[in-house]
Amino acid sequence: MQVTLLQIDIAWCDAGQNRTVIENMMSGAAKSDLYVLPEMFTTGFDVTPRASVEASEGETLQWMRKMAASYDAAVAGSVAIQSEDGSMRNRLYFVKPDGTYQYYDKRHLFTYGGEDKAYTRGANRVIVEWRNVRFLLQICYDLRFPVFARNGINKTNASLPQYDCCIYVANWPSSRRSVWDTLLHARALENQCYVLGVNRVGDDAVCHYDGGTVVIDAYGKDLAVAPDSNVAIVTAELDIDRLSSFRKKFPVLYDADHYTINN
Repeated sequence: MQVTLLQIDIAWCDAGQNRTVIENMMSGAAKSDLYVLPEMFTTGFDVTPRASVEASEGETLQWMRKMAASYDAAVAGSVAIQSEDGSMRNRLYFVKPDGTYQYYDKRHLFTYGGEDKAYTRGANRVIVEWRNVRFLLQICYDLRFPVFARNGINKTNASLPQYDCCIYVANWPSSRRSVWDTLLHARALENQCYVLGVNRVGDDAVCHYDGGTVVIDAYGKDLAVAPDSNVAIVTAELDIDRLSSFRKKFPVLYDADHYTINN
């Protein structure tokens, strides 16, 4: 599977401009099966989102559907939305070319930055299957909580782990960049999976962001890395046959402590 990650400089609370920038970047990117965008890619990390929040079936989701259909690929990224029950969510959409989608609401809200005051946390993990690859959806601060992300044994097929690739979309500031780099590699190693880490660059009113967008394999090796502090596109191949062979040869996941986590 071919994956493309977009490291962008997010214009503050200007969804139209950000969507246009992404459209232009995608048009020049390698053809892929999946395009991944950062956390809150239409607004930046807005913790007072009353003016910028969208409806759950809003304009950005419709745009993601259009882009997925145009490229015959899945498109993933998080958006600040107001759900049907009135609560606001940091929601990671995974949209497929036929217009269907699944979503994950961020579980671990960043209290240090006030995210918990504006948003309601999600309850469940979400694993999406796309073109025979299973993806765990995660958002930014979730990276600090390894138990929640722990790869387990598939309930319907004991010969398979639950997922093959973990997606982390983020607005992760440069001041804590070393943590981002370290934990992304740890998640790949401990879960014997690919990791897609997609961060932004640029500035908002509070933080500076220098990127760190990367594709990591199950050996903890970087397959593709975006240049720091630059708008960039990176593309890599996820070789699931190679991953399966490694898991069979070195069956770490089957020796793990398995906890019950909602999926």
